[in-house]
Amino acid sequence: MLLLAFDTATDVATIALLDDDGVLGERISVARTLLEAVDALLHDAHAQPGDLDALVVGTGPGSFTSTRIGLALAQGLALALDLQVAGVSTLDALAAAREGVFPIVDARRREVFVPGPHVCAPDDLELEPGVTCIGSGAVRYRTTFEDKGALVPADDDAIHLPHARLHALLAREFGPAERLTPLYVRSPDAKVPGSA
Repeated sequence: MLLLAFDTATDVATIALLDDDGVLGERISVARTLLEAVDALLHDAHAQPGDLDALVVGTGPGSFTSTRIGLALAQGLALALDLQVAGVSTLDALAAAREGVFPIVDARRREVFVPGPHVCAPDDLELEPGVTCIGSGAVRYRTTFEDKGALVPADDDAIHLPHARLHALLAREFGPAERLTPLYVRSPDAKVPGSA
């Protein structure tokens, strides 16, 4: 089974191509160049889009725009190639990096997304002393979490990325792309004029 997985919920887009024997290739990009990165990954593996058997996409929480880019691409590819899709939480994929870590995604507005999922201010987050915090939120609010007794790996440690290969390992339920739903957790920053 040839599986393409990607996550665009954070500032970094991660992409992985896997088959039954494991990871064939991985790329790190940004949401706006996701399609180019997917094409390069397939090319490097000597595969064509028509060779894919299924897709896995990160559903957030994270950036509204970036998450929507990933979901839209998954829906477009699934429709064009007649593929089944599975959605996996970005927080769950981060947590799968290593046992016992606590995933935190930067939510902007001086807030973070944490398991639940829910959103809160970094100062309001209660952490067990000695817990290892990972993700873009852990990096951004390192001092706050370290003051609470948490451990935060170095900023450039790859554990802070929601690796697409981990999304693929967590994927369980595949179905039509129309069933994909993003995990937004809070209302978007942009509002339609006249809406509440």
